[in-house]
Amino acid sequence: MAWQELTTAFCLMLILEGMLPFLYPNRWKKLVAQLAEVDSRSMRIMGFASMFIGTALLYVIQ
Repeated sequence: MAWQELTTAFCLMLILEGMLPFLYPNRWKKLVAQLAEVDSRSMRIMGFASMFIGTALLYVIQ
């Protein structure tokens, strides 16, 4: 059962991640170009914050 839930979550992530490039390709290109200019430390902090918030929300929901 856990594999099915993990696969479902992965599929939903792909759908959500694909929405912006599909709906707004030019804005997406500009965003990616801006992200390329962000330093590694800031990117790591944003990634950690995203993981922490996601984990906290999962804990609250469960």
